[in-house]
Amino acid sequence: MKAALLHRIVTLVIVALVAVTVAAQEKNERKVTPVKPATNKVLTPPKGTDEEVIQRYLSGDSAQARAKEVKDSLARIYPHYPKLTELSLGFNFGDAVFMAFGQKYSSFDLSATLNMWNRFQPVVVMGLGRAKETPQDMNFTYTGKLSPYFKLGANYNFLFKNEPRYQLYAGVRLGYSSFKYDITNVDINNPYWGEYGINYEMRDVSSNALWGEFLLGLKVGIISNLALGWEVKFHGIFKEKKIDSGKPWYISGYGARNGKWAFGISLYYTIPLNRNHWPVKDEKMKPKNK
Repeated sequence: MKAALLHRIVTLVIVALVAVTVAAQEKNERKVTPVKPATNKVLTPPKGTDEEVIQRYLSGDSAQARAKEVKDSLARIYPHYPKLTELSLGFNFGDAVFMAFGQKYSSFDLSATLNMWNRFQPVVVMGLGRAKETPQDMNFTYTGKLSPYFKLGANYNFLFKNEPRYQLYAGVRLGYSSFKYDITNVDINNPYWGEYGINYEMRDVSSNALWGEFLLGLKVGIISNLALGWEVKFHGIFKEKKIDSGKPWYISGYGARNGKWAFGISLYYTIPLNRNHWPVKDEKMKPKNK
């Protein structure tokens, strides 16, 4: 009897100790936040994203993808045109217009302009000029014979981010001309010496001049490869041949020697170069490689 009672007491004590131990373990157990299962959903890239960028992201190369995005963004802000962008051949006919308003001299020239990176533009100019004028209240006639002139220079296009058909530029030119002129119908009347009606003339007087120009110009495409351009020039003479009879009134390619300003109007025919490498805003308009 006593042995059976002692066995029950021991059993109850063991059960109580086990229960206390289990309760303590449950109390101190760390709680873990369940993780949402991963999905295979791919976010849609922004409209206009380059296909190469998308493929790099999908392949896990995010660093190169971000670098390509930055490069494409800069290309949109600062478009990079090829070194040889285009060649423009121009004909300056501005003096033909100004002669209709009374100008007594004219020059007509051909120019070749090489557009590099749609920014820097070396220019070569060759032309012919002539003049004929009898100044008011003067006793002579000046005739500048048809003579050649040459100019070398360069332009800087401020609209290099835009299409080459629209340009606003500043430029410099160095001009040179070797020319001849006549001074005729020179009447001399000197009451002091009693000399009246004395007439003399100078023919085939040779001279030359070197001058410089600063200019501001605008060029606008009108149709196909044709464009119109306007230039305003400020110029000055660097050096000229000394002549005992005096300085010439007109310099071929320069104009009247006492004038500091000149204007030009030109028609251009433009030949695109490396057209397949020009940047384009719309990929649908991008020219196909031949």
